[in-house]
Amino acid sequence: MVLMGIMMPGIDGCKTIRQILNQARFKKLPIIALTAKAMKEDRDKCIAVGASDYLCKHVDAQRLFSMLRIWMYK
Repeated sequence: MVLMGIMMPGIDGCKTIRQILNQARFKKLPIIALTAKAMKEDRDKCIAVGASDYLCKHVDAQRLFSMLRIWMYK
């Protein structure tokens, strides 16, 4: 599982998600996108590039743990 920051200095998180998932051994790797933006377009963009799920910062710990449990068992 990967928790991927989308808006990092010098790194495009969406591009990085694509690069990870383009590797055959990581095709089914769950990736949760983390971003400070909370707009629907941002969520849609992350899901479109292959993120399994999406969380806005400041992350609610209970929601994160729930999401981790869901994706760890898929």
